[in-house]
Amino acid sequence: MSAEHLFEDVDTYINSLFVQADPVLERAIERASKAGLPDIQVSPGQGKLIYLLAKMIGARRVLEVGTLGGYSTVWLGRAIPEGGELITIELDPAHAAVARETLKDAGLADRCEVVEGKGLDEMRALEPSFDFVFLDANKDGYPAYLKQAIRLLRPGGLIVADNVVREGAVLKPSNVDPNAIGAAAFNQALAGHPELEAIVLQQVGIKGHDGLAIARVKD
Repeated sequence: MSAEHLFEDVDTYINSLFVQADPVLERAIERASKAGLPDIQVSPGQGKLIYLLAKMIGARRVLEVGTLGGYSTVWLGRAIPEGGELITIELDPAHAAVARETLKDAGLADRCEVVEGKGLDEMRALEPSFDFVFLDANKDGYPAYLKQAIRLLRPGGLIVADNVVREGAVLKPSNVDPNAIGAAAFNQALAGHPELEAIVLQQVGIKGHDGLAIARVKD
């Protein structure tokens, strides 16, 4: 068995143990596929991880940048208590429409708002006091998103960012790969920021070879 297949099998094994079958999430993937959205949502295990991280810090206000079809939004929406608020920003109106259907199906429309617009513009318009920020949008925008995320978060709040390894492309980002350049610049800024304590988790599995950054705003 190749290493790639082994990683995928182990990922499937982990998901089978820790992520129960969920008709709402299954329909979310089917809905996105039928609408022609790219198959780039977080994996079930990654969804469970961001859910747990939000739960562990008692997050009540969550911001997501990059909604896609709302799969990760459902995970985060389920992590916040009744009376909590999740704002998710999506540039593509067609993606936003799919996400709204998914959130309604999940019974989360009352606490999750899908905002259409450019991530940076919409972040700048928000007021601070968020507990958790999840970044999963255009990687060339990550360094600018980071500055806004720090502004918006309370002390002790978390920033989680997906796709920050990019199959190792961040080691020597090419001039023709803006996503690798953006991810590498984001990682560098994350590591050197005096207000943050952070780490990048390298991940391999059914979503390939990538990584998830986790940062905490210091008290």
